[in-house]
Amino acid sequence: MSHEASRESLAALTLGAMGVVYGDIGTSPLYTMKEVFNPASGIPLDAIHLIGAVSVIFWGLMMVVTLKYVLLILRADNRGEGGIMALTALASNAIGTDPHKRLILLLLGVFGAALFYGDSVITPAISVLSAVEGLEVVTPALKPYVLPICSAVLVVLFAMQRFGTSLVGKLFGPVIMVWFGVLAAVGTLEIIQQPAILAALNPLNALRFLSAQGWHMFVALGAIVLAFTGAEALYADMGHFGKHPIQFAWGGLVLPALTINYMGQGALLMRDPSALENPFYRLFPDAWLIPAVVLATLATVIASQAVISGAYSMTKQAVQLGLLPRMEVHFTSAKEMGQIYMPEVNWLLLAAVLLAVVGFGSSSAMAAAYGIAVTVTMLITTLLTFFVIRNGWRYPLPVAMAATAVFLTLDVLLVVSCSLKFFQGGWFPLALGAAIFVVMATWRRGRELLIESIRSGDPELLPFIEGLSADSVHRVQRTAVYAVANAGTVPQALMHNLKHNQVLHERNLILTVVFHEVPWIPFEERVQVETLAPGFWRVQVNYGFKNTPDIPKALELCAAHGLPINLFETSYFLSREIIVPTKGTGMAHWREALFALMSRNSGSVAGFFHLPNNCVIELGTRVQI
Repeated sequence: MSHEASRESLAALTLGAMGVVYGDIGTSPLYTMKEVFNPASGIPLDAIHLIGAVSVIFWGLMMVVTLKYVLLILRADNRGEGGIMALTALASNAIGTDPHKRLILLLLGVFGAALFYGDSVITPAISVLSAVEGLEVVTPALKPYVLPICSAVLVVLFAMQRFGTSLVGKLFGPVIMVWFGVLAAVGTLEIIQQPAILAALNPLNALRFLSAQGWHMFVALGAIVLAFTGAEALYADMGHFGKHPIQFAWGGLVLPALTINYMGQGALLMRDPSALENPFYRLFPDAWLIPAVVLATLATVIASQAVISGAYSMTKQAVQLGLLPRMEVHFTSAKEMGQIYMPEVNWLLLAAVLLAVVGFGSSSAMAAAYGIAVTVTMLITTLLTFFVIRNGWRYPLPVAMAATAVFLTLDVLLVVSCSLKFFQGGWFPLALGAAIFVVMATWRRGRELLIESIRSGDPELLPFIEGLSADSVHRVQRTAVYAVANAGTVPQALMHNLKHNQVLHERNLILTVVFHEVPWIPFEERVQVETLAPGFWRVQVNYGFKNTPDIPKALELCAAHGLPINLFETSYFLSREIIVPTKGTGMAHWREALFALMSRNSGSVAGFFHLPNNCVIELGTRVQI
């Protein structure tokens, strides 16, 4: 029974991975071949070039997706979790305590995370737009309605986010399975009519195609890279499904279906070059066009959903790693902790997506903007993986270099190819990523300056409370929890309480919360308790970047450390800092002003840490940085 249950669980996870992980790369056939042979690319539309281009796509899927992600990078799990933030933490820990190397790797990872937001904007826009453009194939009279329909679909998609994805998620896997089945079926029908396209399986045809292009090879690769977008999702969603279901789904259905469909489009174009207007939809008989558009729209909505959910998860991790200010988080499932909704992220993403749709106007125009953010993220992933292999797994330097050199070369080639489209739209995701990187770097540096300022202005904690214990300060019979960023100095809230109220609680907890560069912290390591003086304890609560912070629940664990706490007789004192930017040392004045703005508008500390509203006292203090 255990073996049968394990098999059923693996099947369910594989089905789930099919929907969430492969939605993005699975919708690439909608636009890739059309862009590769776009007249602007200058690649002749003949049999030799069609076979060569399809061969490059197939062997690119084998090298970039199968060998790099499915076989190598899925091994680099951070306690079961994947994604560029988890990989950054893994690489940083692997290189030891060298602060300069850790800073460089952190900056690399943060820039890769920032570029992910660019992908989160482009993916819904280009995917849904390319699907709805199938209406133009049904009848050109519908062309004026493509942008309004696309915008309406996107607004509905983002508006539904607040209800959670658990119900829709159950439909993801089956719909995407049907999608891949249809991709394979219509591709097979064309291959049967034009079997010469099977020559694309020969890697020599891929090499001949690229070498024959000369410097124009970069233009060709800039379009072909669209077939690999979505590869990062394999690694990012590893924590949800595990590596084996992701690997089984890729090898068992996704790779064969994509290969057959790209070959089918190549065979169709060999037989009928006029199909270039939309080779994907021309695979279908006229009677199937409307159902094909509906299925493609469903598939692109699913692909978009995966990226949107990923943006929520990425933001939550960034907040807990100290890279972004606190934001409102809604948990949309009573069973799945990872299913969250973040209103600010949702509406900002929708605004950016609609601007992209209206600004670019078509999937072809948007294709120029798509590849560059993805390829730079792929390059950063490869660089970080090298440090994991060399320093984390302790492989010899030649082995580590051999394992990543080929992929690094491919990534650089793809980045250079996509860079040629910088002025045609490639600037958009890079500018978006750069802006988010500046925001993240400013918030992190601002918090460092804030803590330094507080540390320099406040007295040392131990001498202060030792002096208090001998004084005749009036004490009240409750527990006070003082949440602080720096546990070595006296909390501002404690000083205000003594100065203005002239009372001290019988039990005082100096509480610090530390988010570690690992996904999860087990309960037995969650809390550390240290006695400081009579009536004073220092409590450190530890979380991973995937944990959900809940201070009352964490304080219940103090009983195992000899400090039982009655939560009904506990008050939480918080210091709310009002940032005052000053000219001089620190950051540039505009960055200090930006940090002050973010600090004023950051989410509630009480809400973020799940503190009971009727037990929280906030005391403000002005801090110059």
